[in-house]
Amino acid sequence: MAAMSAASMAALNTSFAGQRLNKAAARKVSAKVTTRAVKPVTRAQAVAAPADVSSETVMDCVNTIRFLAIDAINKSNSGHPGLPMGCAPMGYVIYREAMTHNPKNYQWFNRDRFVLSAGHGCMLQYSLMHLTGYPSVSNDDLKNFRQWDSVTPGHPENFITNGIEVTTGPLGMGICNAVGLAMAEKHLAGRFNKPDCEIVDHYTYAIMGDGCNMEGMSGEGASLAAHWGLGKLIAFYDDNSISIDGHTDISFTEDVCARYEAYGWHVQHVQDGNTDLDAIRDAINKAKADPRPSLIKVTTLIGYGSPNKSNSHDVHGAPLGADETKATRENLDWKYEPFEVPEAVSKYMDCSEKGEAAEAAWNKKFAEYKEKYPEDYEELNSIITGELPSGWADALPEFTPEDAGVATRIHSQTMLNALGSAIPGFIGGSADLAPSNMTLMKQFGDFQKDTPAERNVRYGVREHGMGAIANGIALHSPGFKSYCATFFIFSDYMRSAMRIAALSGAPTLFVMTHDSIGVGEDGPTHQPIEHLASFRAMPGMLMMRPADGNETAGAYQIGVEQTDRPTTFALSRQVVPNLAGTSREGVRKGAYVVEGPAAGEDCDCIIIGTGTELSLAVDAAKELGAKARAVSMPCWELFEEQSDEYKASILPKGVPTVSIEAGSTFGWSKYADISIGRDDFGASAPAGILYKEFGITTEAAVKAAKSLM
Repeated sequence: MAAMSAASMAALNTSFAGQRLNKAAARKVSAKVTTRAVKPVTRAQAVAAPADVSSETVMDCVNTIRFLAIDAINKSNSGHPGLPMGCAPMGYVIYREAMTHNPKNYQWFNRDRFVLSAGHGCMLQYSLMHLTGYPSVSNDDLKNFRQWDSVTPGHPENFITNGIEVTTGPLGMGICNAVGLAMAEKHLAGRFNKPDCEIVDHYTYAIMGDGCNMEGMSGEGASLAAHWGLGKLIAFYDDNSISIDGHTDISFTEDVCARYEAYGWHVQHVQDGNTDLDAIRDAINKAKADPRPSLIKVTTLIGYGSPNKSNSHDVHGAPLGADETKATRENLDWKYEPFEVPEAVSKYMDCSEKGEAAEAAWNKKFAEYKEKYPEDYEELNSIITGELPSGWADALPEFTPEDAGVATRIHSQTMLNALGSAIPGFIGGSADLAPSNMTLMKQFGDFQKDTPAERNVRYGVREHGMGAIANGIALHSPGFKSYCATFFIFSDYMRSAMRIAALSGAPTLFVMTHDSIGVGEDGPTHQPIEHLASFRAMPGMLMMRPADGNETAGAYQIGVEQTDRPTTFALSRQVVPNLAGTSREGVRKGAYVVEGPAAGEDCDCIIIGTGTELSLAVDAAKELGAKARAVSMPCWELFEEQSDEYKASILPKGVPTVSIEAGSTFGWSKYADISIGRDDFGASAPAGILYKEFGITTEAAVKAAKSLM
């Protein structure tokens, strides 16, 4: 969109201010739909203009959304007013007219979900939540936007504000989360709905911007959404042609609609998103009638109503300020004080009564479902509530030294298959590495467009999108245990999604195999070095590196038990023995004694090992004599959660301590006097040779310990 003068902009805005909707002047909406059969949707009620409310009141609702955002951002002197001002019409239609949700119970299972992928515009969502009746966002909360201890932070955070589904901010992340939410709905509907009782039936709405579409991960998620046929995913693309640097044509000129059509989406274009609410309604109705995921491109004016800053990057990420706010109020004929909500708007926007009625009707249907299909009810209810079946952990096997050694990725496959049978909400897959990651659950088929009830997810080579989609699944319902997998080295592609999982408390299981230089011949491009240290440094992440079968079972048990933090598993390619001293209970402590003097007893030295190097630590302790202790430390985070007394009983101060781990030694100085590892890149050679050449051996551990004694 070409830049306009302030005078031209003022004239354009004035022409829209306070105007009644004029159907004759409605902009053309283009909708390209294939001729294939359209699949009916059970709850696809038509979105229409309210019959009992005037168009003036509706436009007052839209402008209330705008000015609540303007006022909050001005008061905080920080924020992004442009998106809420431009997206207020579509936000109004989504929250007030299209969505089925109960503000008084934000956790109602069959609610429609909303994701603001363009999370910087969060005052749009906070305003909508306040107006539609969410107790979590009061008018005072809006006044406290972006302040200490506020429930209205600078980006939507599900762990702060009740009613926010997922944490968004990194652009592109939210639309992939939305794909995960829609995928979870399709899976549950395919698995539990009956011809006489469709108990799972909800939509996922999202708003994304130009930045989301620039980020590559959005393409990964969009590709999968079309492949999976996620017909209840409706994404609005806020086409305002502005980013932080200025007009998007300096870097972004592709035809986004053509791209999504190529993916296989149903695509429409609302040409006037500023005032043409009927076009937005019509687009939603057409989206609901089509079996494909839908992209609705809505062309808007960023900062709509601002005479001097709209259609510019000045309104993207800075407050309007007093003078421009006054001019905007005059331009839109807004006569209300800051944060004031007109009485008619407050009454009409409140969705509490409508939402409570919808939930009550669903609860009645769910009670009927329980009577007709008690077994399915129990499984679905487990997923809805997060109450796992009693004795689920008993499905995890135990191992003895007599059991043949295998790689921990093989042990991981055993655990995944055991848990898949024991836990109704256990679901996941790999980024095109299932035969190497060993992540297939053999008792299930593949989740696909026509087989949505199955539980193996084929993510393809899309690590970044995969991580965010898996987070969306995990946050859909408490009983989902969502896992995703790739080589540990490729966690670099998905680190942002893993960090958001840790930040937002998504209990996703990240299964990372080929965890060290033990990858061998593939060489340094595929050999993790700094990765263990980096995830140990990440707040809120459990970083597990199990050493054998028992520790792998223990790691998975703990990972599944988590409700508000993710777990990363570092698993080996190479074979490891099942050791005599390992246990699931020991893993729960984070670190424990596996050889030599027991916890609390005197010892001359300590050798700490993790994963594939634990057997080296045990051998070193045996060689050093009866007073040498070998400690397994599969999880630093769990160890740090233990009492000071327990930690001192395992790693007493003053005792010479050596750590051995095939990765960066960064961080080990907290526990060890000497650390054996690799602080440079690896090399291409058989694993055994690499261990010898890099000095990660039993002999090196013994030598280091003796040097300290």
